[in-house]
Amino acid sequence: MAKKQKYYVVWQGLKPGIYTSWDDCKAQVNGVEGARYKSFESAEEANQAWKSGSAPASGSKTSTSGKTSAKPRVKSRFIRESLSVDAATSGNPGPTEYQGVRVDTREQIFHKAFPQGTNNVGEFLAIVHGLALCKREGWHDLPIYSDSKTALAWVRKKKCNTDLVEDKHTAELFELVRRAEKWLHENTWTNPLLKWETEDWGEIPADFGRK
Repeated sequence: MAKKQKYYVVWQGLKPGIYTSWDDCKAQVNGVEGARYKSFESAEEANQAWKSGSAPASGSKTSTSGKTSAKPRVKSRFIRESLSVDAATSGNPGPTEYQGVRVDTREQIFHKAFPQGTNNVGEFLAIVHGLALCKREGWHDLPIYSDSKTALAWVRKKKCNTDLVEDKHTAELFELVRRAEKWLHENTWTNPLLKWETEDWGEIPADFGRK
């Protein structure tokens, strides 16, 4: 019987991506501290995992039996060639802004501000802004980091599930939210959406420093 094809997703390694052989995957993660990778039974599962950035815990892998073998936790490493996004508010709700900053160069790539909003809405818009920018510029494999689990979940569901009230103060913000949701439904992307691990790496480069 022919051996069943497996697909290997490397979130953190020498060259993140999807590989169709263990040897190719191993070449990216062997000896790399904090490497994150996992095997999948189908290309569809691998593509979804790569797209969502759902990496296993640092230092773990999927064994041939399909069970995860745990190792002592070590600090993971972030991907330097990437984009980070963050939002900040003065009060929640309150005046809101978001920005995108390159992790490797610390260059601000984009910035938007609104008279009224919430941090989660700002984070959601920042991620979608980053995805749209990457698609327009042809940065199809550039990872995007956010430190907001909520915003990442909203983007994956293609819905900004906020309780913020739409009124004259938030009209501009909600118009952009609707445009962002429309973009998510009408476009596809291959950029990994990854959670920034503040405990391991410190504040995200796009942080506004208002803690």
